[in-house]
Amino acid sequence: MSTTIFDKQALPATEARPDQVRTPGPQRHRPGPGKPVRYGWAIGPVLLLAFWAAGSGLGVFDVRSLPAPWTIADTAGGLVDNGKLQSLLATSAQRALLGLLFGVATGLVLALVSGLSRLGEAVIDGPVQIKRSIPSLALIPLLILWFGIGETMKVITIALGVFVPVYIHTHNGLRAIDNRYAELAETVRLGRLGFVRHVVLPGALPGFLLGMRFAVTGAWLALVVVEQVNATSGIGYMMELARTYGQTDVIIVGLVVYGLLGLVSDALVRLVERRALSWRRTLAG
Repeated sequence: MSTTIFDKQALPATEARPDQVRTPGPQRHRPGPGKPVRYGWAIGPVLLLAFWAAGSGLGVFDVRSLPAPWTIADTAGGLVDNGKLQSLLATSAQRALLGLLFGVATGLVLALVSGLSRLGEAVIDGPVQIKRSIPSLALIPLLILWFGIGETMKVITIALGVFVPVYIHTHNGLRAIDNRYAELAETVRLGRLGFVRHVVLPGALPGFLLGMRFAVTGAWLALVVVEQVNATSGIGYMMELARTYGQTDVIIVGLVVYGLLGLVSDALVRLVERRALSWRRTLAG
């Protein structure tokens, strides 16, 4: 009588005894921060807003010192309706973008020269480290004497706050490139430009993008200060004018705008980072 693979009696050796049946054990979890939380970036701000609203509704906060969120929303709506907020925001954004552009370009060029040349490092790295220990805002009195109180001084102050983190992190990314890649480039006879394009720039990209996250934050921080130095436009000017008249709600509107600008700009850099570095396998997922 012929047997088939479905005939269990014909193949008794293939049957597993009860004591040989393996029961699934407890599932092991990979150590790490866990799966990404959807819209996790908004949880913190929403909780902060909820705490603020609850405190205002319960009378915990003095409305003269900290108006309720709905009061701030009403004030912001009035500023938007008369077009004042949009005009001031456009001026502030222009200053921040110009300072960010010049600062990033300066930091990137200096990092490349210093990171790819020992002579360049000897000339550039020391002065940059000195500048790093001096807050950019401490240079405002000197910059006012040199450039006056116009737009040039404001843009330069923002650029000074931007280029240092770009330089530091890009330079560190360059020096952290594995030396084996340089040996491989030499083996395949890769030219200087090819080495920079295929090894240096991809290797320095993670450091550069990390420096960009610090740079965009530094740009908004510097903008807050320079717009309160004899400015006649911008969000900071609106806040300084509101301080003169005791308009706490307008001041908080300005702070909220600055906070949203910083949050959105950082999110954009992180989005670029995820897309550009999608080849990396990290705990961030």
